Amino acid sequence: MMTETVGDEPGTERTLPPWWVVLLVGLAVAAVAFAIGRFSTFGIAGSTPAEGSADAGFARDMQVHHAQAVDMAMTIYAETDDAELRALSYDIATGQSSQRGEMLDWLVKWGLPAYGDEPMAWMAASGTSGHSHGGASGAPQTDEEIRDAMGMASDEELSDLRAATGTDADCMFLTLMIRHHEGAIPMADAVLELGSDERVQVVAENMKKGQTFEIEAMTSMQQRLGCS
Repeated sequence: MMTETVGDEPGTERTLPPWWVVLLVGLAVAAVAFAIGRFSTFGIAGSTPAEGSADAGFARDMQVHHAQAVDMAMTIYAETDDAELRALSYDIATGQSSQRGEMLDWLVKWGLPAYGDEPMAWMAASGTSGHSHGGASGAPQTDEEIRDAMGMASDEELSDLRAATGTDADCMFLTLMIRHHEGAIPMADAVLELGSDERVQVVAENMKKGQTFEIEAMTSMQQRLGCS
């Protein structure tokens, strides 16, 4: 049996269910794999991702995507009384905050700005499904269309989540975060198809595996909580 103290509540223990042990082991393995991939590429000659590349687009758009996930995760972490959901939200918040920092570091090292003018445009040449890369008549996408393509919550949905309490808040978070993760997976698939930087490839592959696992875990939580 595994216990852990969370956040700033000394002496408060929670018992992690067996699937969380699997998750923690999986995250440890992913971290080792990432480290191997990261450091094995240092010193190897190769082209640096340029402006307009899939690697740069992925790093920029996923930072924005992760920022909302961290916001939602911290909202439910402070609200929920469910131990499993609190553990999951903590892991999402800390894990995706770390990945945001890593992706910003890439852009700095590549000499590229942190933000671009055309979110999602880098995915246009990919064979991934589920994302629209242009508005009506080929016009640039609106902010609402971009958020929808990325599976992100609207401002109204975020406000509703902050106002919700109890099981309603838990279920709302799970619905929003499942959709959020489902929006990230095609982005990872696209950069795996179009990208060239080995570090980006390792992170995208681990991100895809981790978020697929979390979707399964959150679906199980929905069933346990009786979410409609």
